[in-house]
Amino acid sequence: MTTLVHGTDTLTRDALTVLQPGFVGTTAPDWLLRRIGEGLSSVGLFGRNIVSPEQLTALTAQLRAERDDVLVAIDEEGGDVTRLEVKQGSSFPGNYALGSVDDVELTRAVARELGRRLAACGVDLNWAPSADVNSNAENPVIGVRSFGPDPDLVARHTVAYVDGLQGVGVAACTKHFPGHGDTNVDSHDALPRIDVDLATLHARELVPFRAAVAAGTKAVMSAHILLSALDPHRPATLSPQILTGLLRQELGFEGLIVTDGMEMQAVAATYGIERGSVLAIAAGADAICVGGGLCDEDTVLQLRDALVTAVRTGELPEERLADAAARVRALAAWTQAHRARGAESVSGAAVQEGTAPGTDIGLVAARRALKVTRGKQPHTPVSSAPYVASFTPVANFAVGDETPWGIAAELERLLPGTETGSYADSSVDALLAAAGERRIVAVVRDVHRHVWMTEALDALVAARPDTVVVEMGLNEAEPRGALHIATHGAARVCGRAAAEAVVGTGA
Repeated sequence: MTTLVHGTDTLTRDALTVLQPGFVGTTAPDWLLRRIGEGLSSVGLFGRNIVSPEQLTALTAQLRAERDDVLVAIDEEGGDVTRLEVKQGSSFPGNYALGSVDDVELTRAVARELGRRLAACGVDLNWAPSADVNSNAENPVIGVRSFGPDPDLVARHTVAYVDGLQGVGVAACTKHFPGHGDTNVDSHDALPRIDVDLATLHARELVPFRAAVAAGTKAVMSAHILLSALDPHRPATLSPQILTGLLRQELGFEGLIVTDGMEMQAVAATYGIERGSVLAIAAGADAICVGGGLCDEDTVLQLRDALVTAVRTGELPEERLADAAARVRALAAWTQAHRARGAESVSGAAVQEGTAPGTDIGLVAARRALKVTRGKQPHTPVSSAPYVASFTPVANFAVGDETPWGIAAELERLLPGTETGSYADSSVDALLAAAGERRIVAVVRDVHRHVWMTEALDALVAARPDTVVVEMGLNEAEPRGALHIATHGAARVCGRAAAEAVVGTGA
């Protein structure tokens, strides 16, 4: 790699300022601290960077010892997508559970407590909430990350979530603009395309984003999707018509526009991350998110140099890069001011009602989100150690495969001796043999999207009618089993709430 620039001139600093890179490790590497000193204004954290609240607090303090106004961002949606609790599962249900309850004050309280925990660890920009309207039940990447399929419901809960986060000084980044809900392709793997007319987009996809902008969301994340009615040639992240024309001019958004991960194949496979980043800034984006996959110093330097070169060759107007950098610094100043006020509140012992450490608002919400349906067969609560059969689909990239899900651990806590097995095909012979005489609890995730899972579940219920079925994904299929429990998400607290219902002790 050839480094084009040395030192910390204004152009170089602006190019570094608009990057939001990741890194490997639970402490900041020397190269990252050095680049922060040279102008890098944001850092993105992922599950690989976090092992405990104490370690995370030390990490953010290490970053801010280099520069007090650095933005520390994270992809912490709660529910299935958690980085704070990547190895344990989230203490908070996700959007689909909150939308199913449809109590905006509950959503606000959950977001506020999540934000309080982020702020306590020194994180001040959350790439959340997802404001996507999940109008396509076959969507492989949004699903339970959405509040639901109704635009107005998604809008009111998006607003409540933004209010909750920002009320404790954590900037919300509403995503994935202009809406990733009506896709059957994961943009981590390829470019999704939405071919609906403008009237549909305005009546469906854009409703929550209009509401979020009106509510004052500090940031918006773009989607790597092609919306032919808005721009038939470029994905939203690279489209001036969408980022500048629609989001800035029509919706009136003045905050920070952040790209989704630039190494995702929807952009990287066609444009590459360097050209993609230049086109994104030129289109109106202010911050380049990269680091979910590419998380080294060379990536930062390549993107920095690509932006500098684009300015010097006239491809990227220098004032556009300067404007983007100024928006990053403005958000950093807002979060810095909130951190200062938060420190004053702590020193003055001012703690808001309902946000004290240890509050179980997440479990309260998970319990309220349960939908329990009794089947035709008589059902009695499971009172002895059961056999838990988990039907396991391939995890999407956003969720990842590091985070545990299911209810076996929670049932083991309530019924010691609980055994479990994982299955990924339609045969149930091995499952029935392993279960023996034990009651069976079948745990599924998006059964409506997987033919093999449907076949396995039907065969199991036919053989063992007293089976309890727990659906931890979208609740789209007809209820099966003597008892059917829909959790509306696979967070750890959703598993706990379901386990309580299985044994008949649910609150």
